[in-house]
Amino acid sequence: MAEQPGASVELSGLLEAATAQLTEASIPSPRVDAELLAGHLLNASRGEVQTKVLTGAQLSEEQAERFNTLVAERAQRIPLQHLTGTAPFRTLELRVGPGAFIPRPETETVVEAALERLRQMRSAQMETAGVEPRLNAVDLGTGSGAIAAALAAEFPQAEIHAVELSEEAAAWAELNFQNLPSGSAPVRLHQCDLREFPKQVSEEFDVVVSNPPYIPEDMVPTEREVRDHDPELALYGGGRDGLEMPRAVIEAAKALLRPGGWFILEHAEVQAEALREICETDPSLTDVETHQDLSGRPRSTSAVVKEYSA
Repeated sequence: MAEQPGASVELSGLLEAATAQLTEASIPSPRVDAELLAGHLLNASRGEVQTKVLTGAQLSEEQAERFNTLVAERAQRIPLQHLTGTAPFRTLELRVGPGAFIPRPETETVVEAALERLRQMRSAQMETAGVEPRLNAVDLGTGSGAIAAALAAEFPQAEIHAVELSEEAAAWAELNFQNLPSGSAPVRLHQCDLREFPKQVSEEFDVVVSNPPYIPEDMVPTEREVRDHDPELALYGGGRDGLEMPRAVIEAAKALLRPGGWFILEHAEVQAEALREICETDPSLTDVETHQDLSGRPRSTSAVVKEYSA
């Protein structure tokens, strides 16, 4: 007797049930998450999943069981990125997991500001010297490597460095650096405290970028995905105002940058005024600027290290 094919389950019904389950669990985007989990299972994009629904696609019982397990884990507020193993960031699909801070969309605007500064530096130096300049940039507290990887992929003319203290996060960063698109700049990873990094290098940098920990010690995040799964080392900035690490980034940037070099660091909206004042009252800094994210909130601050006076 011929072997009977296994039973199948309609994808559309699975997605409807998953959406209801994730809605009940207060997931902010239940249908999107359900479709992304299905895409992870089927090795398909979200758009391809939607097309499969329209064409009445079926899943095997085994696939349906695996999908329902993923949905149940998401309903327990395990981050979507930990379940899929990836997180989109600008042009890249980064590998992420436990032990590394999941990159956020607002950090993409910090990268764009850094890229624009590198482009300006390159253009000015080429106009002056007529040859390709040797620019370099360093990402302090790289986590999964998001900022450094994006700089390397989108500005391959520069030499990119990344600094990370956590062994777990550094492992994810190294994996992402090894899997950069063809033509990207290589990234040199330094596993150390960003406060100690200036003592370990002799070269000067053109650009310093950082998304340091900045949450005040008594402001525990309400979002379970952040509170329970992002590493504390990547969240809490130290002190009642959370500004110990942002201040340390500024001091490290001053030590690392050549005269005329530029740094930018991400921070909380409520810290913008304090960090601007810190930079503006520092006699070694100039051209202090507050940058807004895509929703118009002041989420990063930049400054230039002053040129030596004659």
